Amino acid sequence: MKKTVLVLGAGLVARPLVRYLLDNGARLVIATRTVDKAQALLDGHPSGTAVRLDLADPVDLDARIADSDVVVSLVPYTYHVQIARRCLALGKHLVTTSYVSNEMRELSAEAESKGLLFLNEIGLDPGIDHMSAMRVIHHVENAGGRILSFRSYCGGLPAPEANDNPWGYKFSWSPRGVLLAGRNASRWIEDGALREAPSEELFANNWPVDAAGVGMLEGYPNRDSTQYVGLYGLRHVRTMFRGTLRYPGWCRMMKGLVDIGWLQLSPPPAGSTTLGAVTAVLCGLAPSAPPDEIRKAAAARASLAPDGDAIRRMEWAGLFSSAPAAQAATILDVLGAVLEPRLAYRPGERDMIVLLHEFQAELADGRRQRITSTLVDFGVPGGDSAMSRTVSLPAAIAVKAMLDRKVTATGVRIPVDPAVYVPVLDGLEKTGIICREVFH
Repeated sequence: MKKTVLVLGAGLVARPLVRYLLDNGARLVIATRTVDKAQALLDGHPSGTAVRLDLADPVDLDARIADSDVVVSLVPYTYHVQIARRCLALGKHLVTTSYVSNEMRELSAEAESKGLLFLNEIGLDPGIDHMSAMRVIHHVENAGGRILSFRSYCGGLPAPEANDNPWGYKFSWSPRGVLLAGRNASRWIEDGALREAPSEELFANNWPVDAAGVGMLEGYPNRDSTQYVGLYGLRHVRTMFRGTLRYPGWCRMMKGLVDIGWLQLSPPPAGSTTLGAVTAVLCGLAPSAPPDEIRKAAAARASLAPDGDAIRRMEWAGLFSSAPAAQAATILDVLGAVLEPRLAYRPGERDMIVLLHEFQAELADGRRQRITSTLVDFGVPGGDSAMSRTVSLPAAIAVKAMLDRKVTATGVRIPVDPAVYVPVLDGLEKTGIICREVFH
């Protein structure tokens, strides 16, 4: 009898997961607010069913969960704990690609006592980054060595031939999510010292990164790296850094937007009906100020050259112009509304995922060794994006391993144990997603 997987959500990254599970013999129920999207993903497959679901309806949600063997939540992370609690009550496993929240972590003991696995962070970042790192870490430690330094960078970018706008970026996931990530504070360890960057200084901390085969990119910190010392079991590490990759110039421009106030979650200024008017008021000018005056004031507020690259990028987006400002709840959402169409992928364009790890290891005989692990993956023109493949296929492969009883862990977990990451990385390699390790 086929096992049933309930997939909650039918958004940008769902298709590769859906097709993988259907191709590997699972029965799927996709529950979403937009049934048309789910039907398009299933494409008439006899083992798939599309149903409408409102997560605010607990009776309907419980009925769907009760009829499944494993639940995959691809809805916004704010719903995950609610869904996890219902999975606990109904005795069902849960898989998400999102970070583990404190509320989710608190469910671990009860999940373990009921023999349930709530596997989180099984996407790309987080996900493949954990698994590819742990494969190297365990390789070194099993040979009697230890890791002294770990630097990791990940980014979703336009492929070089599709990098054709001044921002050097296109949205392969939620525009709001990209902008909200620019509000994160960050912490990391450098040569034994704790380094911290408050949210307003996030983009001031950036470095050039040579991505083999791709060229020079720039990296900046990604959230709190210090927690991974314990999660990865790195007792001897003196440098622990996890960062995000972008094409050069991104950080300077984003720091300018932060300084001007474009990433605020406060309501747009009253009476600011144009993008230029929003920028003008943020910079202390009247909403009716002319574009050239707004541009100069923005440059001064952000300590940027008025004719420099960062200001030109903002000008290209219309932030000094009389273009209408979208009616939105926050200033950040006004910015997201103007960027979404401008930074969209056109039909046939490829995106690109770059994941880089660099380790400094001390071997059992005392020698030092540099180790790198690199993943570069491209989207398929007219098909699945690299972002959707690398986010959803790890989850799909993990679900299949759970259904086949090849993964039998319990509790709230992330994929740092060989019992989880070995079958998932092996499965990814069969799809062409390969982390290539070099021991220098």
